[in-house]
Amino acid sequence: MKSERGYLKVILTDRGTRRQESRHPWVYDNEISGTDEGIVDGDLADVMSGGGKYIGTGFYNSNSKIRVRIISRNANDQFNQAFWERRVGYALDYRQTVMKSDDDLKCSRIIFGEADEFPGLTVDRFNDILVAQVLSLGIEVRKEMIFDAIMNVFRSRGEELLGIYERNDVAIRGLEGLKEYKGYYVKKGQAAPAKTVTSIVENGVRYKVDVENGQKTGFFLDQKYNREAVSRIARGKNVLDCFTHTGSFALNAAKGGAKHVHAVDVSQTAVDMAKENAVLNGLDGIMSFEAADVFDLLPEIKKGEYDMIILDPPAFTKSRKTKSNAERGYKEINYRAMKALPRGGYLATCSCSHFMDEESFIKMLDSAAKDAGVRLKQIEKRQQSPDHPILLNVSETDYLKFFIMQVF
Repeated sequence: MKSERGYLKVILTDRGTRRQESRHPWVYDNEISGTDEGIVDGDLADVMSGGGKYIGTGFYNSNSKIRVRIISRNANDQFNQAFWERRVGYALDYRQTVMKSDDDLKCSRIIFGEADEFPGLTVDRFNDILVAQVLSLGIEVRKEMIFDAIMNVFRSRGEELLGIYERNDVAIRGLEGLKEYKGYYVKKGQAAPAKTVTSIVENGVRYKVDVENGQKTGFFLDQKYNREAVSRIARGKNVLDCFTHTGSFALNAAKGGAKHVHAVDVSQTAVDMAKENAVLNGLDGIMSFEAADVFDLLPEIKKGEYDMIILDPPAFTKSRKTKSNAERGYKEINYRAMKALPRGGYLATCSCSHFMDEESFIKMLDSAAKDAGVRLKQIEKRQQSPDHPILLNVSETDYLKFFIMQVF
């Protein structure tokens, strides 16, 4: 039977009801005691306690372990175009407040999924192009309305963007019963823009961004202010940037006044792009580049060869099952870096995996330091930049751990 609001209902177990006291936006399949007949995957459903109390409304999908993704707890909300435009407006107002400059706003994450109450949607802005990744069926079936809302809000603020490029070429979409693809979002009868490479300025550093072929949405925005922090420490030092990707930490170190920066990545394509970015910024004279496996490279470094080492590896774990293997990987590279640095050297190190929590990461660093026979002096402990906001009741939004240490 439909609720008074006109939506079919999902009834929670007692356990599910108790967990919703924290207002977490996900309802798992094992927290549901029953559903009304006729609910279609992708539909909106009202989530109710066993006692009939309204908890919220969200996207239903029987294909997913996350059975309902709650989008609102206001029983008066109407989920029309105006609703989504308000949500987009809130997200943009927040970024305008927390980002440091107009340049930062033009290369920022404007929608960060659940943290902005768009469950399963990521949207990054790279100057004149928006890049979207849709990971929930509920967003997918309302994509036209939501994408129109995004463009309308920018237009109302005097900004006419080129378009929205979809990077839906990720296997995780399969968990929602969705296919993989990439390309510009266009309405019937429209032509897709030809442009897929644009440019951005972050912390005064210029980059080319390939939204079609770059990692994830084209560029990693979450380390924006961590790179800025590294640039201050790097002044006058010989720096090794491991897992450089397209050179972002290395370029910030060089721009900050490093004596020399050596940037390393296993991908020759990434290294080539990093070289291009160095030339673009006039920093190639104090930078060198190498395509190599960091796990092989670090043991070969002579002690004192570098005054500062930066470790920004990819996520070594994307599930709890592989966490122990990931800890070994993190410990190995951090141990090798600590052994290679001279007394008084500097280490910037991080993990971008939600499953490698801060407590485990600190334990790993402590263990690596003991094995390396050194001590660590913490200079800064940081997280992702504020355009990737953290919800205190949703641990999944808190994923990036970043430390700057002195080794002595």
